[in-house]
Amino acid sequence: MKLMWIIALLNCLLFCATQTAGVSIESSPLAGLDGFIQTELEKMVSLTCTHDAASEADSELVWLRNDAVVSLKEGNKKGPSRVCISPVILADKDATFTCRLKSNASDSVSVVLNVTYPPSLTDAEVITVEEEATMVLWCDIDAHPPVSSVSWTLNGTEMDLKAGEFILTNDGLTSRLSTNKVQRSLHEGTYRCTVVSPMYGTQTNVFTVDVTDKTMKFPLWPMVAGIVVVCLTTILAVASRWRKIVKCCK
Repeated sequence: MKLMWIIALLNCLLFCATQTAGVSIESSPLAGLDGFIQTELEKMVSLTCTHDAASEADSELVWLRNDAVVSLKEGNKKGPSRVCISPVILADKDATFTCRLKSNASDSVSVVLNVTYPPSLTDAEVITVEEEATMVLWCDIDAHPPVSSVSWTLNGTEMDLKAGEFILTNDGLTSRLSTNKVQRSLHEGTYRCTVVSPMYGTQTNVFTVDVTDKTMKFPLWPMVAGIVVVCLTTILAVASRWRKIVKCCK
């Protein structure tokens, strides 16, 4: 009797297995066991979804990107169904791609893009600023994984922020160095922003700051208004004088 129950149970499990669709995703690069795909900006990621649906009618696949349906060509809706992300952009960071059966939304599988990128530092820059003006220098330190350290030097030595009345801020995206009143003796020279990334190593951004003499700033619009007033006054005076001359001649 027990043997008959075991045989019946195995037959039931076998029947259920053949009726249940299994969806799987193969990727290039390969996904890790945690479902994350390691990639970089400007690279390409290829995803292929397959299934073992019990019937042709139940085999149509649906792709989602962060819960938004991906538009597929008609011939790409049944397994294997392929999606290509090329090139990978910043908006793809942490994007989730899900493949599921149209007939059974619970039968699905997902992968997540882990997009890495280095800080985007510019080439050497030459900056000219007048004495007593405001100077602002900045480094773009946005990166994934985040940078581990940021440091600034002036003429190859560690900066004395108090002596130069510098303000140093860091919001995780930009490291900004500023001062409100530039002096040639304190602020002229070569500034170096050094960024250390745990994945991409050390990168630098160099600024050569030239301080020029302060120029006089003339208030343009008050000057224009003054000139207009003088001109109108002169014209009225001449007109009044001309009327007197005319009367005298008569």
